[in-house]
Amino acid sequence: MSITGPDRTWPRTDADDELRLQWEFLTFLRATALIKATGLTPAQASATPWPTSPVMSVLGVLKHLTAVERYWITRTAGGSDAPTLWSPDDVNAEWRLRPEDTPSAVITAYRAEWAIAERAIEGLTPGDHTRRDPDRTVRWVLTHVIQETARHVGHLDILREHLDGTTGE
Repeated sequence: MSITGPDRTWPRTDADDELRLQWEFLTFLRATALIKATGLTPAQASATPWPTSPVMSVLGVLKHLTAVERYWITRTAGGSDAPTLWSPDDVNAEWRLRPEDTPSAVITAYRAEWAIAERAIEGLTPGDHTRRDPDRTVRWVLTHVIQETARHVGHLDILREHLDGTTGE
């Protein structure tokens, strides 16, 4: 089974709304992350080819990005009581694959978190303090998630090239 990627649109260059621009960049990066998984077999998507990073797989990266959005956008900024996807007993828990972590299941969970995250901060502005951490603003949280997603899209680039030679943005 292979995964099909979403359409990807570059953010508008005439941006005049900060929050919209942040969402556009995050949406672009989310789509890019999924495109990196497009066309891989389940074995390729779950492969961990580097001994120094034994839990880093395409699916592991996507699970981690789901956990990042849950923690930072849904819970911290939005104030949701949805459970975290981190484990205090295992810093790599969200990277580890379980038998039920098929490409379809992991992608579905990642996409579902996008909608949950967006609903969680509906009505907030970039300068608003987050609902769970008054020392942070929505601007900071979204920027943090954008940089985290961009960093891991870079990992996905390298993984994909190693797995089947596919390159490109």
